[in-house]
Amino acid sequence: MTQLQKKLNRFDLTLIAIGSVIGSGIFLTPSGIAQQIPSPLLIMIVWVIGGIVALTGALTFAELGVMMPKAGGVYAFLKEAYGGLWGFLYGWAYFLVVNSGGLAALSLAFATYFSVFVPLSPAGLKAAAVIGLVVLTIVNYFGIRSGGIFADIFTLLKIAGIIVVILVGFFAGSTENLDFSYLIPAEQGDFWGPLALAMVGVLWSFGGWQHATYVGSEVKSPNKTLPFALIAGTIVVTIIYLTVNIAYMMLLPVSEIAATDKVAADAVRTVWGEGGATFVALAIFISVFGTAGIYTMTAPRIYYAMAVDKVFFQKAGEVHPKYNAPVYAIIFQTVWAIVLIFNGTFYELITYVAFTDWIFFAMAGFSVILFRKNRPDAPRAYKTIGYPFTPLVFVAISTWFVLNTLVNAPYESLAGLAFLAAGVPVYYFWKRMGER
Repeated sequence: MTQLQKKLNRFDLTLIAIGSVIGSGIFLTPSGIAQQIPSPLLIMIVWVIGGIVALTGALTFAELGVMMPKAGGVYAFLKEAYGGLWGFLYGWAYFLVVNSGGLAALSLAFATYFSVFVPLSPAGLKAAAVIGLVVLTIVNYFGIRSGGIFADIFTLLKIAGIIVVILVGFFAGSTENLDFSYLIPAEQGDFWGPLALAMVGVLWSFGGWQHATYVGSEVKSPNKTLPFALIAGTIVVTIIYLTVNIAYMMLLPVSEIAATDKVAADAVRTVWGEGGATFVALAIFISVFGTAGIYTMTAPRIYYAMAVDKVFFQKAGEVHPKYNAPVYAIIFQTVWAIVLIFNGTFYELITYVAFTDWIFFAMAGFSVILFRKNRPDAPRAYKTIGYPFTPLVFVAISTWFVLNTLVNAPYESLAGLAFLAAGVPVYYFWKRMGER
């Protein structure tokens, strides 16, 4: 039987870790964050906190990835720590909504920014989204090396685009907007509520680094490569996010950042006019298209692992004899994402289910502690720096995020939990089918 092959090096995996995080978030969320906390100092603080959360997660998942460099990453961690059901529920949510719905959203997003250069009708937007997704599927059909090269190119391009925005801000902006003398405006009474809402946008923008673990079985020298990629990737993203936020605030006052939903375009427009806005549209297109390409490559490894464990369509567990890619898993995901593009309700579905991601994050983070207790003699070429403080911080903040979402969006949260519960009988159905 054809197996997945180890073809990703340290450079490839680091760019996957970076590229899976930097999508559209850093171009969109600063406005909502500024609306909640109109203070340059507090804005920088929440982005620093977001970077710390991502780093604690990366440090924690690096130990798990080295212990279990398997296809599916988090799926394997959850299965080994809590049993097959929890791994399946993670894959169930990812296939039906989280990743496939995310791909649908990313596809429509890059089609929207493409329409800046080629005007498209509503139907044309959906057609462009589908065509783009098919192109990404073809790229990844030809194996992890092809997908890795694509990730390398587009991640480097998106970093270059953001660096241009940063340079524009630092050289053409003004430090007058960077008033770090106060934490919150005097007229703002409540503090914790707006801070919590701002953190939602920050944590969303930092999401995605775990995708580097999904291709763990295809990484050369995982003992060294996985920790380096996860840790270096999150550090690079944090530096980029902090500096680009300073650049935004050097080009626009916080009040203007809060008033626009196109902060990057409006910021660069102050220097380069409409040409600057067009440049930003191109940068966002490249960024989103690159992220969609990475998601098309990484998440199918979860469905492949599920199929190998006989809790998913068996075809998804087949590997192409020449290109060593789980081609059916990739195709299944693309077909479902296209269905979601035309269905149009996936935004609601994502709202219902996205917070469950953090339930699994908390569980996976805590599994490091469980494995240290239950498997003390297991080989650990890398151990989490700052253990047990590091995983406990990550678990605590992940748990806070889940509880905060439950309180502030109870309908969507309960719907998401009901969706997970619906996966339980499906798991036992697949389990029974696999035993025949």
